[in-house]
Amino acid sequence: MASVKAILFDVYGTLVYAENPVGETEVSKYLFSRGYELSSQQFKAAWSFVAFVDYPKYGYRSWSAFLSRVLARLKIKVDRESLDHLVNLYRSRSYKLYPDAIEAVRMAKERGFRTATVTTIAYFKFKDAIQPIRKYFDLIMTGYEAGCDKSNPKMYKKILDIFDVEPYEAVVIGDEVELDVLLPKSLGINAVFLDREHKGKGELVDAFVYDLKEAMETVIRKFDRS
Repeated sequence: MASVKAILFDVYGTLVYAENPVGETEVSKYLFSRGYELSSQQFKAAWSFVAFVDYPKYGYRSWSAFLSRVLARLKIKVDRESLDHLVNLYRSRSYKLYPDAIEAVRMAKERGFRTATVTTIAYFKFKDAIQPIRKYFDLIMTGYEAGCDKSNPKMYKKILDIFDVEPYEAVVIGDEVELDVLLPKSLGINAVFLDREHKGKGELVDAFVYDLKEAMETVIRKFDRS
């Protein structure tokens, strides 16, 4: 059985979560109350464009820069007070670290695996959340470091190149079938599907687990590194 040398952790839904995420309708209602005509669908579309196209190119480092770009895409320039309100709103609903992430990532590092995040999400959005486990990561790979979004195979290939490992020597742990299982599998990378919500989508995976501790135990058991 092939030995694994590197573990790639998805971020959202795997390491971190949003307890009460800010919705586009909430943003739209606020901006309308401030005199800015912006529908929820427009905001959602502009957000997606900035997240998946602009961020990999320009690497925004703060909520202020990111949100300003979203609004600029819609040719809307809000006053400072409105922008500050939105920034504080997103900061107040920041990502939280899953309790099982600390032990799992620590276990991976102590076992000698190379470790990386693999996500399109801007680093500033989850930086504080992963602070307790940051020291266990060799590489923080986001859309900006990769120069592309996560659905582009280039992100995975770049991590493999940096770690100097073959696809079969890496395993991805994540909660999304398309990006964390099917895409890496198409490149020859092993995949462990994390089904926190017990949805039962375990097709074509190398392992199917319900929490990160189980994920690490499965990797250690299934991919003997001796």
